[in-house]
Amino acid sequence: MNAKRRPVSVVLIACLYLVVGGGGFALNLHAFGQPDFYWIEGTELIAVIAGVFMLFGHNWARWLALVWMAFHVAISFEAPRNLVVHALFLVLIGWVLLREEAREYFRAG
Repeated sequence: MNAKRRPVSVVLIACLYLVVGGGGFALNLHAFGQPDFYWIEGTELIAVIAGVFMLFGHNWARWLALVWMAFHVAISFEAPRNLVVHALFLVLIGWVLLREEAREYFRAG
């Protein structure tokens, strides 16, 4: 585990990924058997994985979190409102995860 103290901002982002990923996974279980079920549940699990491993200070997890959010921006182009919301979240999450205190935390991991 990372010997350095976790920045509160990283903890908040990691918890956000855990809640969104875990909640999305649970909410989408009703769709079992539908064509996109495994893709949807897989993306939710990726969010959970990113959240857990960010808490442990794994640098790859912060990049996974950013890619996960960028993926949501990419699939939102048909819905302008979702596109704007996802893009704003991507900018905010990127800003938090790429700041100096976060870089030092992930570097030590």
